[in-house]
Amino acid sequence: FASGVLPTEEFPDGNDLRPKHYGLDRWVDFYTPRQALVHGTFGEEFAALIPEVRDAIGDRADDVLFELALMQGKALNWNSRLSSWNVARQGMRSVFDRHDFSFKWTFAEFEGATALYSWCLDQLDDAYGGIARLLDETGAADLGTNVRLHREVTVTQGSAASLSLDDGSVTHVCMDPPYYDNVMYAELADYFYVWEKRTLGRLVPDYFHDDLTDKDNEAVANPARFAMMGKRKSELADLDYETKMTSIFAESRRVLSDDGVLSVMFTHKRAEAWDTLGMGLLQAGFTIETSWPVNTEFEHSMHQANMNSAASTIMLVCRKRTNHADDHKVYLDDVEYDIRQAARDAATRFQHDGIDGVDLLLSTYGPTLSVISQNWPVYSSTPDADGRDQLLRPEDALALAREEIVDLRRSRLVGKATKVDGLTDFVLLAWDTFGAREFPFDTARLLALAVGGLDVDDLERAKIVSKSSGKVTLLTPRERLRRGADSGLPGVMPETSSFEYIIDAVDTALYIAEIDGQQAAKRFLDRHGYTSDAGFISTLQGLANAIPRTKVKGTWVVPEAGLIDTLCTLYFDDVVLPEAEEMAAPVDPNENTLFDVE
Repeated sequence: FASGVLPTEEFPDGNDLRPKHYGLDRWVDFYTPRQALVHGTFGEEFAALIPEVRDAIGDRADDVLFELALMQGKALNWNSRLSSWNVARQGMRSVFDRHDFSFKWTFAEFEGATALYSWCLDQLDDAYGGIARLLDETGAADLGTNVRLHREVTVTQGSAASLSLDDGSVTHVCMDPPYYDNVMYAELADYFYVWEKRTLGRLVPDYFHDDLTDKDNEAVANPARFAMMGKRKSELADLDYETKMTSIFAESRRVLSDDGVLSVMFTHKRAEAWDTLGMGLLQAGFTIETSWPVNTEFEHSMHQANMNSAASTIMLVCRKRTNHADDHKVYLDDVEYDIRQAARDAATRFQHDGIDGVDLLLSTYGPTLSVISQNWPVYSSTPDADGRDQLLRPEDALALAREEIVDLRRSRLVGKATKVDGLTDFVLLAWDTFGAREFPFDTARLLALAVGGLDVDDLERAKIVSKSSGKVTLLTPRERLRRGADSGLPGVMPETSSFEYIIDAVDTALYIAEIDGQQAAKRFLDRHGYTSDAGFISTLQGLANAIPRTKVKGTWVVPEAGLIDTLCTLYFDDVVLPEAEEMAAPVDPNENTLFDVE
């Protein structure tokens, strides 16, 4: 501690305060005394090594030292109280396997005296060799006589909103921007910064002139920066992100040649993220020429596993929009048909290519943004509070795309074009999209918006789902039962005289069949006229196709599938029941290993 090698600075305020809640008040508290000794020893030895290496190899010394210092980041990420054990792979997990400061009740430790830094050196050597081979294999020697010119790579550090490049000097800008509020990169980088300013900072002190990383100029939607603004903090964080991304896109447009291309990669599921990203591109003067989903997520990643999450990055290909004089204003109504058609065409095409689940929804966003970018500026069909035209928010167009996907998927499930209510749509599409009872909160929210502007709180009040720990769970008919004072609310109600939502009627029939038997369910159906009700029958058909029809030793994995099977066999001849699948071993219906969304 006395030598200043260990980071004794306090853990700062931010979005993720779990370390403080669990007693990690200082950065050094993230390590056991043994781990801190290992990392501190590296810091001391590195400082002592600097003059020795400079004396030995002269001008190239700092290049070598810089590379050696990078070992420290690897070691810190794999040997901490927040490192853990991966049972499936029988190996260590890094601190940031989930891209946050999630607390580990039990942690794994890397042997520090001999194994840790030798492994880090091997990792560094492998990465450096890979980059060198990549440069060597570009075929630069075949591009012309001036090989050195063609092989030259320039690395600069600075703001993407202020590039040190000439106007029109670049043919391709490739960008993987921060994903809205998904990862607070600077807050996580502090974990390394406080150590590396004591090692790398000896070589490049200008990189570490602040106590911690720069949060103010980071292009993320960071509510913690606006905590003093109370309820407006999220709104201001969104506006800050959009403003910064617009500036970055505008600077990219400046340096692009007239025939240049901007490639933007984006994975975020939340509608707000696409709204702000899309608005930034539109305001900066780009059109979205085309887009496609590319599978980029590691299947065993902790922030993907068992989450039925987006596995694809959406690649947007953008070009500079040509300004043209046109006094005719374009409104959403003028391009609504084109938006819906583009979304339907994209969904049909990508579905045929095996894209499904959340990725199918996301795959329509690029084509939708393309339509409005080709016609920009596009104005909302609804004026502002003062009666003036207002620019369309991309989210309004994306909502139309989601409606088309809902209609397309529902029609496929039911076998014909039909309309049902929002709650029923959500249940149908949730089973169809995820093939599991449990899925992420953010994904549920996106789907709820798609089926009729609902939110997860609406679904919870209707006893469609329960929510906890960032997840949402579809409730069984038995769990949806309403009693006494709750009558009149959505849910399972055997004694009610009418139902506002079809899914309530279906779940009530299934509940009665489960508790009182199929004959009691038949009396319920006859009393309400559901044996000939088109909406009821369509919903049964949709659920029969959407809910996984899997058995283990003769028992239905999802009980509703069995209840629907018996009910339709007895009383609904028109409902076509898919073949049931018999599994040889016990499975968890919420595990991706059984109902994987490709």
